[in-house]
Order: sequence, then C-alpha cells, then structure tokens
Amino acid sequence: MPRALGWFSVGLGITELLGAKPLLRFLGFSQGHRLMRGYGVRELAAGMALLGPARKRPWLWARVAGDAVDLATLGYGLREPGARKGRLLAATGAVAGVTLLDIYAAARA
Repeated sequence: MPRALGWFSVGLGITELLGAKPLLRFLGFSQGHRLMRGYGVRELAAGMALLGPARKRPWLWARVAGDAVDLATLGYGLREPGARKGRLLAATGAVAGVTLLDIYAAARA
C-alpha cells in the first residue's frame, strides 16, 4: 500500500504543481495558486519518499498530516463567495476517503 500511495502522491503533486490555476477555477476560486503549488511540492516529496528506500512510516504519517491540512483548506473554501460548493464537497469526500487509507497504511507500517 505505501508504494501505491506514493504513486498517488506523485500524480496528485504533479497535478497541483502544473494545474493549480485550472484546478482552483474548477473549484470556484480566483486565487490561491501559490498555496496549491506548495501542496503539490508536499505531495511530490511524500510520494518520492514512499517510492524510495526511506522508512515509510514517517512519510505515511506526513501524508495524514497533509490530508488534515487539505481538509481544513477545503472546509475554509466552503465559506468563500463564488466557491462551487458541490465540487468542494465532492473533493472533501475524496480527500476524506484517502485520509482513511493513509491512516490505515500508517498504522500498519
């Protein structure tokens, strides 16, 4: 599971780095691309560590911490005018599901 989560992180990180502006527009935001790119760097770092020889457990817990930040950001976004609440709720559900996988993998590592 750590390897699969590593590849997921790499894919998500690349998406957040290269597609920050379109992704934010999709969610109904006109700003925040630097923050989104920072999240992408975080995801890439975790993904590369999970795919490499590093110990997996700390990086799995780092993913859980990142998920908490993502969920907080999405929750904050629900209060923003112009946000596409349906899309934000769907994204929140997806992140919550991945968070459960991350917690499970980290606890088993």
